[in-house]
Amino acid sequence: MDITITVNGEARTVVVDTRTTLLDALRDRLHLSGTKKGCGLGQCGACTVLLDGRRIVSCLTFAVMAEGKAVTTIEGLAQDGSLHPLQAAFVEHDAFQCGYCTPGQIMSAAGLLSEGRNGTDDEIRDLMSGNICRCGAYTNILAAIRDVLPRESGR
Repeated sequence: MDITITVNGEARTVVVDTRTTLLDALRDRLHLSGTKKGCGLGQCGACTVLLDGRRIVSCLTFAVMAEGKAVTTIEGLAQDGSLHPLQAAFVEHDAFQCGYCTPGQIMSAAGLLSEGRNGTDDEIRDLMSGNICRCGAYTNILAAIRDVLPRESGR
């Protein structure tokens, strides 16, 4: 089936089997390898992308479900040669070790921003709980996200 998806601001037409996941379409058909294939079960968050601004795990989403929608991957966050503030914060706070989960962590945090989410450190941890870091860089990941999220009044 031919489908058209707007990926990182560019309309892209791709031929997929109706059972192809969005993750596989992005990586294998569109050659965007920033989105990582982790567990394949929607439990680790390595494949997190934004679909119309909302966080999704692309390993559990069929590509045909993204027809006519906007997909943002880690490759689409940087603008005009400048890192997205979250990408810069992850570098500044050394919020990655092996780096495998980093694209999914950043995309999930970008989802928090677009959803207007803010709160305590415990609330941010809860909202990010679908993204697993096997290296244990959670403290630095939280610091990077906290650095970018708007401050609540009175904090």
